[in-house]
Order: sequence, then C-alpha cells, then structure tokens
Amino acid sequence: MKQKIVFATNNAHKLEEVAAILGENYEVLSLREIGCHDDIPETADTFSGNAIQKAQYIKEHYGYDCFADDSGLEVDVLGGAPGVFSARYSGGGSEANMDKLLHNLTEKSERGAQFRTVIALLVGEETHLFEGVVRGTITHERRGEGGFGYDPIFVPEGYDLTFAQLGSEIKNRISHRAKAVEKLAEYLCKQLKIEN
Repeated sequence: MKQKIVFATNNAHKLEEVAAILGENYEVLSLREIGCHDDIPETADTFSGNAIQKAQYIKEHYGYDCFADDSGLEVDVLGGAPGVFSARYSGGGSEANMDKLLHNLTEKSERGAQFRTVIALLVGEETHLFEGVVRGTITHERRGEGGFGYDPIFVPEGYDLTFAQLGSEIKNRISHRAKAVEKLAEYLCKQLKIEN
C-alpha cells in the first residue's frame, strides 16, 4: 500500500517531478487534494525559512505531516540574486524573469550560477531539512522548449544543453530538486523500513 504524503504545493511541474523521484512507494498529495486553497505565506529571507513556514502552515491548519520546498537560482556575480525572489524577480512571469536576468548579465563574462532547493519535512513534532544544489552557467539566450522557470537559460555542469533541452528524465536525475528529494526519500524509506 502506498504511503500518503502531502507536498505543500499546487505547482503541477513540481508535483510531477517529485512524484517521479519518490516512486511507487508514495502517493504525493497536493494542497488542492487536501482542500487547501489558502495563499500560504512565504515571508522568510532564506529557502529553509520559507520551506519551514509552508510546512508548518499545513501542519497547523490541516493537521497533516507534510513537506514543502523552496528553491531558486543563485547567480554568483549578482551576489546570489535572484535567490529567494527567483519566482517574482521581475514582478512578471517566467519569461519576464529570464529577460531581466539576461539583461542584468549583459556585460558580465562570469556566468556561474546554481539552482538550490531546500525541503522541510514536518513529521509529528520534528522538522528535517534536505538540501540539493546543482552548479552550472547562465546562457546568453533561451535554448529549448521543455522545463519551466529558468530552465531554458541554465546549463548544468557536465552538460552542453540547458535543463529545457535535456528533458525531464535527465533533469529529474540531476536537478537540485532531485538531489533534495532523493535525500528526503532515503530518510522516509528508513523511517518506514521500506526497501528502496
């Protein structure tokens, strides 16, 4: 029987990625599926702070053990920006965010960056944090149709293609979220004594 676990998100892309990584032992429930339509606050100034805030909100208001994540793109030469503001960097959507970032890097030759995810898992009274990082570089223009967010302008280390060009199978294996979710899954499997 599948173990049910709530992922504090309604982002279909994230749900799909995480469900694929966690595999058949888990049924990952979205906020919508537990009847949560609230606008959950994300007011912390760190990824871990936001992830904990979201998970605590669900635990307090809905009573479920759950996990939440916060992630973003950190560009070295911009002092780690956009960071926790990645999703709302431009005040517009993904296209506007990419436009702003590419514009801010116009004169920069140093284009090193990393995607970082922090997952907060709340089980009973305990909070556990899992982090995943993938290093790479920012391209000069969009490449590829797949993925979401900044995927069309991020080339992970060891590859010549952007996340958008690599496809979900490879991305789900090497991404920041994949690394954090693998650590989460490892922990959950130990807790539930499920064979991986």
